[in-house]
Amino acid sequence: MHTFLKLSLVFFMFNAFGQDFKLPSGFKINTFASDMIAPRQMIQGSLGTIFVGSRKSNQVIALFDQDGNGFADYKRVIAEGLNSPSGVSIFEGDLYISEIDKIWKLNDIENWLINNPSGFPLLELVSDKLPDDEWHGWKWLMHDEVGNLYTNIGAPCNVCLKEDSRYASIVMFEADTWKVVARGVRNSVGFDFHPESGEMYFGDNGRDWLGDDSPSCELNRLTTIGTHFGFPFLHDSNTVDPEYGSISHGYSIQKPILHLGAHVAPTGLSFYNHNYFGDEYRNNIFITLHGSWNRSSKVGYKVIRVVLSPDGSVENSSDFLTGFLNDQEVLGRPAAPLILQDGSMLISDDKANKIYRISKI
Repeated sequence: MHTFLKLSLVFFMFNAFGQDFKLPSGFKINTFASDMIAPRQMIQGSLGTIFVGSRKSNQVIALFDQDGNGFADYKRVIAEGLNSPSGVSIFEGDLYISEIDKIWKLNDIENWLINNPSGFPLLELVSDKLPDDEWHGWKWLMHDEVGNLYTNIGAPCNVCLKEDSRYASIVMFEADTWKVVARGVRNSVGFDFHPESGEMYFGDNGRDWLGDDSPSCELNRLTTIGTHFGFPFLHDSNTVDPEYGSISHGYSIQKPILHLGAHVAPTGLSFYNHNYFGDEYRNNIFITLHGSWNRSSKVGYKVIRVVLSPDGSVENSSDFLTGFLNDQEVLGRPAAPLILQDGSMLISDDKANKIYRISKI
């Protein structure tokens, strides 16, 4: 499906339907699934099923590669009529699905699919106590290793300060309520836990309308529950907000560990916790940069790799997958990464309506 074009010392180039993808030497890319509608977050069950939140179709879809050739040959809608179900997570076989204001659970989902070749599984309500604002309302879902469930509550605005302290935060579900674990987070649509330390790392989308190059989107590290990360008072490490920056707020602000660039829009983040790519990739972070919509020249539209030092700080970052932007023509918008059980990686693209698979040559 993909034609090999050029080999250099550093990169491979692949052409897919007129789209040139660029990857580090030794990697290849193929279309895992197509004819999707705006696929966002993905998760894999223990039996290998891929579950995909499809925000614009209001559906959740199950995919499976039955013959192991790297292409999904099974596709089934398992939930529909939901309100922007972009987030999915699995814990102990149960699939959790986000709407803007609700979280649902599908019990023992993979075994249900095996035993029920038609119909829809029963949706069990987990919580209906999230704000219903559509602006920055799309959710990312993630369980930690002991089963605590986390999601994001974006600011319902470009920049504002609300009385409800849950806005502009990352929250954890506890005792039938949502506890704030990270404050001052304008809009995180991607976070994951370090495979060794268990600390949360998350992306944050910077505010708009302060120019082409300000402020930067961020990669942050949460080491203490309740830490404040700046919004709306301070953006990136240095940009004081012109309206809210003079407010005496009393918080000690944690600054980002990496500036990703203004308007690049990080929308998915995953740690690489497998040996398949090679030892040098273990515990690296992959971040999908969805791309700018309000900049005079477009930026983002790629997947980057972040290498951490043993102490958890950033050692370096670099492009891993490019080709979604051709000059100023947008060919695709990477939305989320997923590391599969075999160590390969899926990338959802909610503009091209495809999911790509990256593997070793």
